[in-house]
Amino acid sequence: MGKKSKRKEKAAQALNSAAPAVVEPISSRGKMVIGLGIGVLALGFFVLTLTDRMGRNWASNLAPFLILGGYAVIGLGIFLPERAAPSPEQKPI
Repeated sequence: MGKKSKRKEKAAQALNSAAPAVVEPISSRGKMVIGLGIGVLALGFFVLTLTDRMGRNWASNLAPFLILGGYAVIGLGIFLPERAAPSPEQKPI
């Protein structure tokens, strides 16, 4: 019984010593890109309503690219970092 309690203590110490995960919020630039992606996605679904039954017109060819592109832009916006602030050493032109 002594071995089990020592193992539990070591496991608890290992969990406590681990660094907490840092969660960064979505940047303001990322939120704008996500909004753009939602707009492209909505446009893709609107174009999808213009397709014919056989799927042989321009809307049938364009809608899948708009929809997938919209999802890709949303994913990009989630991971987009904030712009780096200019350093005080740089002078504006």
